[in-house]
Amino acid sequence: MAALSDDWSTRHSVLANARRTAALINALSGTGDREPQPKPAAEAAAGEAVAVAEVLREYGESEPVELTPDDVVRMRVAALLLREVFAAEDVDAAAAALNRLLAEQTGPLRLTSHGGSAPWHPHLDSHDDAPWDEWFLTSSCLALTVLLWDHQRPPGGLCASPACRNVYITSGPGPARRYCSRRCATRERVAAHRRGQRATDTKSHSHSGSGSGNS
Repeated sequence: MAALSDDWSTRHSVLANARRTAALINALSGTGDREPQPKPAAEAAAGEAVAVAEVLREYGESEPVELTPDDVVRMRVAALLLREVFAAEDVDAAAAALNRLLAEQTGPLRLTSHGGSAPWHPHLDSHDDAPWDEWFLTSSCLALTVLLWDHQRPPGGLCASPACRNVYITSGPGPARRYCSRRCATRERVAAHRRGQRATDTKSHSHSGSGSGNS
C-alpha cells in the first residue's frame, strides 16, 4: 500500500495538478502544440473532447475518461475563469482572483479517498462524482492556491510571445519565466535578432546614402 500511495502522491502532487490545469486550459483554448484545422462543428467538438481526454490521461486520470462535447463546453467556461489567475500581474492580483473563485465557484474543503481507491486528499467540489467542469475548476483552484501560498508569487503566467496564448506554471528557483516553452522563447529571440538586424541594415543604408549625397 505504501508503494501505491507514493506513486499516487507523485502523480497527483500539487505541482502535477497545477501543470494539469495549465495543460487543460491550453487544450480548451485551442492553443498548445496542435495546429488548428478547419473541421465541421460536430467533428471539431468530438475532436476537442478527445484532446482534453488525452490531457487527463497524461496526468494520471483513471479510466474511464469519457467526455461529451457539452462537458468540453462547460470546461471551457471554467478555463476562462482560471485564466484570470494566470493573467494576474503580481501576487496580490493573483490572490484576489483566486479569492473570487474560491468564494463564488467552490464548495467547502473536504477529504476523500474515493471509496478507499486512493489515499486521503482534499477536494473543493461538491462530491466525488461532480461534473467534469466542477472538478476541473475546484481542483485547479486548490492547486493554484497552495502554490501561491508556498512560493508567495503568482502560480503561473501568460506566454509573452504575441503569437501564443498559452498559460504556464511558474515553479522552482531562478529568474521568472516569460514563455510557456523553449520553442516560444527561441522564436521570440530569433524574431528580436532579425528586427535588430533589419534596424542595423536600415541605419547603415541611411548613413551610406547620406554620405554619398554630401560628396
